[in-house]
Amino acid sequence: MNERDFFNEVQETKRATFSCPHCRERGDYEVRWLKRTKKRELPRGAGEQDRMRFQKSRDYMVRVDDMLMCKNTRCRRRFDIPSSQSVVFI
Repeated sequence: MNERDFFNEVQETKRATFSCPHCRERGDYEVRWLKRTKKRELPRGAGEQDRMRFQKSRDYMVRVDDMLMCKNTRCRRRFDIPSSQSVVFI
């Protein structure tokens, strides 16, 4: 079974403050996350290994956006999101 069979997926946006490394201007940016919540029951047709994986699994979020575009009209350069955290357990 695929991991997606164990989770419900919902996209959500979170607001975060970053500064552009090129022009050094701070701004609030919308960062997209994919929130995966564990289903109540194990899907049909699951084997013993799938049952073990399902019991150990837990809710988490995965960051969808890796790059942002500067909001400064004179800069407009793309930059990487400075934090290395791309997966968050809930």
